[in-house]
Amino acid sequence: MTKPDIVARRIGGEGQPIAIVDGFHPDPDSLRAAALAAKFEPGRHHYPGIRAALPVDYFAKVRPALVPVLREVFGVSGVDLLDASFSIVTTPPGELGVEQRLPHVDAVQPGRIALVHYLAPTGGDGTGFFRHRATGFETIDAARSAGYLATLNAELRADAPAAAYPFGDTSLFERIAHVEARYNRAVIYRSALLHSGAIAADAVLDPDPATGRLTATAFLSAG
Repeated sequence: MTKPDIVARRIGGEGQPIAIVDGFHPDPDSLRAAALAAKFEPGRHHYPGIRAALPVDYFAKVRPALVPVLREVFGVSGVDLLDASFSIVTTPPGELGVEQRLPHVDAVQPGRIALVHYLAPTGGDGTGFFRHRATGFETIDAARSAGYLATLNAELRADAPAAAYPFGDTSLFERIAHVEARYNRAVIYRSALLHSGAIAADAVLDPDPATGRLTATAFLSAG
């Protein structure tokens, strides 16, 4: 069994850590087989696609790669699982809501960590991280949230974003980092980082887990 390859980086002006792990799961082909047999349903919480349950042993299998990342990159010794699923982006750009056209954060609470595990054999689109130009914020915590949202909402009233997924720089946001998708690679980051799936304008958003942008996504809370 190949040992996971772990690379840690600090991104942007705030120097927030992210971890990129190649070889995250010891048997990604079996994980894809499970996705092919899974029942996908519409995603919740503004997710622009469909989701399905992960195998019950998923976190036991990725534990050898995940634990050292949590400890050494994020200083976390234990986490609680908040949510995890197979995910596939399927919503066409023209059908995106305004909030889906913008970088977002998954949580403003301290100690929250997100994980995206890329499972499309062709790689496909990765994940982008962003800075809000007007405020300079790259992370949104509870103290920043109200001011950030007030500024952003004023900007959106003046000029609504185009019907597209966030990919590169826009008038409101600057991309500060991009993690390329590769088969069986995971990116792990603090949930307060402004980010988005880096979905190219010409991406084929196929709902079939055999050919679509299949990922495993998880949200963790430091214990």
